[in-house]
Amino acid sequence: MTLVPICFSILVILLCGRFILAGIEEGDEAASSIYPSNPDETHSSNCSSLTVKLKFSTKVVEHEYIVAFNGYFTAKARSHFISSALRSAEALDWGIVLRENPASDFPSDFEVVQIRQASHSSLLTLEDHPYIKRVTPQRKVFRTLKYMPDSPDSGAPCNNNTRWTQKWQSSRPLRRTSLSLALGFWHATGRHSSRRLLRAIPRHVAQILQADVLWQLGHTGSGVKVAVFDTGLIEKHPHFKNVKERTNWTNENTLDDGLGHGTFVAGVIASMRECQGFAPDSELHIFRVFTNNQVSYTSWFLDAFNYAILKKIDVLNLSIGGPDFMDHPFVDKVWELTANRVIMVSAIGNDGPLYGTLNNPADQMDVIGVRGIDFEDNIARFSSRGMTTWELPGGYGRVKPDIVTYGSGVRGSGMKEGCRSLSGTSVASPVVAGAVTLLVSTVLNRELVNPASMKQALISSARRLPGVNMFEQGHGKLDLIRAYQILNSYKPQASLSPSYIDLTECPYMWPYCSQPIYYGGMPTIVNVTILNGMGVTGRILDKPIWQPYLPQNGDHIDVAVSYSPVLWPWAGYLAVSISVAKKSASWERIAQGHVMVTVSSPVGNNSEVDGEMTSTVKLPVKVKIVATPPRSKRVLWDQYHNLRYPPGYFPRDNLRMKNDPLDWNGDHIHTNFRDMYQHLRTMGYFVEVLGAPITCFDASQYGTLMMVDSEEEYFPEEITKLRRDIDKGLSLIVFSDWYNISVMRKVKFYDENTRQWWMPDTGGANVPALNDLISVWGMAFSDGLYEGDFTMADHDMYYASGCSIAKFPEDGIVIAMTLKDQGLEVLKQETAIVEGVPILGMYQTPSEGGGRIALYGDSNCIDDSHRQKDCFWLLDALLQYTSYSLTPPSLTHSKSRVAPPPGSDRPQPERLEGNHLYRYSKVLEAHLGDPKPRPLPACPHLSWSKPQPLNETAPSNLWKHQKLLSIDMDKVVLPNIRNYRPQVRPLSPGESGAWDIPGGIMPGCYNQEVGQTIPMFAFLGAMVVLSFFVVQLTKSKSKPKRRKPRVKRPIYFQQQQQQQQLAPTGKNPTV
Repeated sequence: MTLVPICFSILVILLCGRFILAGIEEGDEAASSIYPSNPDETHSSNCSSLTVKLKFSTKVVEHEYIVAFNGYFTAKARSHFISSALRSAEALDWGIVLRENPASDFPSDFEVVQIRQASHSSLLTLEDHPYIKRVTPQRKVFRTLKYMPDSPDSGAPCNNNTRWTQKWQSSRPLRRTSLSLALGFWHATGRHSSRRLLRAIPRHVAQILQADVLWQLGHTGSGVKVAVFDTGLIEKHPHFKNVKERTNWTNENTLDDGLGHGTFVAGVIASMRECQGFAPDSELHIFRVFTNNQVSYTSWFLDAFNYAILKKIDVLNLSIGGPDFMDHPFVDKVWELTANRVIMVSAIGNDGPLYGTLNNPADQMDVIGVRGIDFEDNIARFSSRGMTTWELPGGYGRVKPDIVTYGSGVRGSGMKEGCRSLSGTSVASPVVAGAVTLLVSTVLNRELVNPASMKQALISSARRLPGVNMFEQGHGKLDLIRAYQILNSYKPQASLSPSYIDLTECPYMWPYCSQPIYYGGMPTIVNVTILNGMGVTGRILDKPIWQPYLPQNGDHIDVAVSYSPVLWPWAGYLAVSISVAKKSASWERIAQGHVMVTVSSPVGNNSEVDGEMTSTVKLPVKVKIVATPPRSKRVLWDQYHNLRYPPGYFPRDNLRMKNDPLDWNGDHIHTNFRDMYQHLRTMGYFVEVLGAPITCFDASQYGTLMMVDSEEEYFPEEITKLRRDIDKGLSLIVFSDWYNISVMRKVKFYDENTRQWWMPDTGGANVPALNDLISVWGMAFSDGLYEGDFTMADHDMYYASGCSIAKFPEDGIVIAMTLKDQGLEVLKQETAIVEGVPILGMYQTPSEGGGRIALYGDSNCIDDSHRQKDCFWLLDALLQYTSYSLTPPSLTHSKSRVAPPPGSDRPQPERLEGNHLYRYSKVLEAHLGDPKPRPLPACPHLSWSKPQPLNETAPSNLWKHQKLLSIDMDKVVLPNIRNYRPQVRPLSPGESGAWDIPGGIMPGCYNQEVGQTIPMFAFLGAMVVLSFFVVQLTKSKSKPKRRKPRVKRPIYFQQQQQQQQLAPTGKNPTV
């Protein structure tokens, strides 16, 4: 019996020893490879994944300007142009900043000039030169890189006990902070809500995406030049066999990576051992654009981009980005890069979960914008979301990101050797860059590969994730094999993104599907991207054609189309405005049709055929029409008077947000006011957006006009019309924010390095302009600045950097609260409690049938950017008051109700003297002295397309992977891949039929992950068998022996036996 516990003890010791040894081997490998022995660097085991979170803040370099030219010129010619331009100006202390880098010996299209006594006139003198295109300030950006452990439920391999924070700077105004760092890391898509099969996840993302299938076909990235713009790479790193060139664009004399991020990115793309990359045989071009002191400048990037063009780079990975899509030197250079056939891949940013937080250059049409998911297809909560905000306020944003892929627990190269695991949006970008590099190497005719054709292949082959809208996932998850099949039977053509418009398909088509259309409403605008795979430049032939399906009621909708006059580089826009015909005012049904677009592009110079190539694409349209809702249910959102960064410095509405001082989310109902919009739709309201002046809408159609966080000025004609509209029954709700000249001067940016100030152009809202608008009713906001917690109508509230009501009519309703004087705290660092601060006012105008006005001094409680405690209940109460004249009893009988302030106790706020709001305003223009209003612009006029009806049935299911013309994926032969793979659950429509997580073991290809686990499983199996035999042997020895009973034989047989025994002796037996 003692052998049993002994055997089991031996078995346990052996098993534990096996796991401990395995853990030590793996941990040692990771620790030795990720971090050097330098004591300043943090060591870590490799038992959990790290999350890469980036923060950025921008600065302008004092006295330095980037002078962009109209072409490429030698250094001598550039100097001559600048000196001749400044010759006529006053005596200036200026000089050209020397740039010593690999591009210095080649012609360039820009120069960095230092002007000590720069004035506006001297800059204009420079821009007047015929060869000078633009003059912009030199920029510097501080970038903070943090490696933080994943949450336990991320499902990724782990790296415990690691918190590595490095701070670095670049010249780009990039991301600044994540708004959800304390929340869940990965946001579930609803896909795995039930019990599911648990399984091990391979660590190498290249094999998960089945890159080994293409390796088996002999495609390993050979002949493809891929550039990594990051922190450099050490010499003779053991993971790379084809580092073609390492270049340094900084002011330090080193090419090595001092941070590890650049090495990791390069490893995901091209590592040949351990943590395998996608394209190990590709030519790596390492561009070191960040110093070990974590500094970079715009000019360094511009020089490096020029050198990449000179070297004819095929693929470029850029793991940086920022909100400034008006940084003209950078944006122009990205366009030039892609125009030279460089396929740029960039991360969309880490500014989620807010919408409208895309980073540039990932938000550009010619760049592949990437977002990260984990191995369970959950989206990263902190990852940025669409829409693009370039087009606001008059238009609507484009669909971004383009594609999503794995960005959690991805394995990449350590700084000197070995592997490490990282997570984040910047990790997903090199995954796509590596896949693109591998795909380029599979195409025999490289002339067919360009930024447009590659994006067409990626988005048309992507696998859609269920339960996720298009502004979160773009076209879906990267499918490497399907993209390979498309590319290898591709013919140059045009395509659309998105490929169809279905306002009934939720949740993918959110927000379009969230609200039906009706007669009299603002046209629904869908911004479609045209991808032109035929050439870098193109145009739309004739006009797009609108063809409604008569059997599907297509004649009940009107369509207007506007488009890019020139498609360059590789792309353009197609803005489709959809409205309901007058005959459908009380009609409710589905309507369908399609828009036909023909794209033309010149044939390349190397082609034997002259002339143009054409491609015709079809854009299906499907909408739900309902009867026009009553006026009381219709709310109009004023978008026209909202301004944001870029280009001006418009500060945040909450002054506590010190790490994120810029207001750059667009202030749109589908960006940072998304939750408010969803709430109003749930309450039955129909919300429309006004992207034009107040003079451009029919007020008789709407119950309430909402003005929230307005920074823009107002035309005099707008003020007059609004007064007339309210007299006729339109109601107004205004959510203001802080405005104080002293505080504005206090919160200006100061760069200790450059000693330059950046003054805000308004406060949180433009209170002086709002006071001009509402002064006719005897109302005004103050320049007080307050914050604090309070209770209103049994609801907990928080007032975040709001203003108070300074003046209100005597017969109005005013609610006051006890708050803290935040302005005093900002200015003097003193704390003071103020009682009876008027924050809410409600007023019924005296005219017969007149509307109602409601004022509230803070918008943060309905803004997703800074909301701590929502006040949606208050918005409901105000809409009940403005739309139905129902005064909330909880407010009218509140103990906090006070007498309306007369406005005589303190002066009203005035505009900041010397502000530059006119530079960014749609209302003001520069003038000697104070700026004055521009002439009132004409209201937008849509040219409705003449319909060409079709008497045929429309397709019943618009959603499908858009097949590019002449693409037959069945013709592309792949190795013998197992068709059957176990499924975790039934698949949703359009979801991958492959088991994406494990990736499988392809015949003839050694899977390193499975190869490492086979010895362990063999050992465990042997131990189980051995223990079984030991137990059986022990049992057999411990059992007592039992004698078998003797069987009595018959007497005859007994006598015979006795005779045989006595026979030898010769004696007769005795009877």
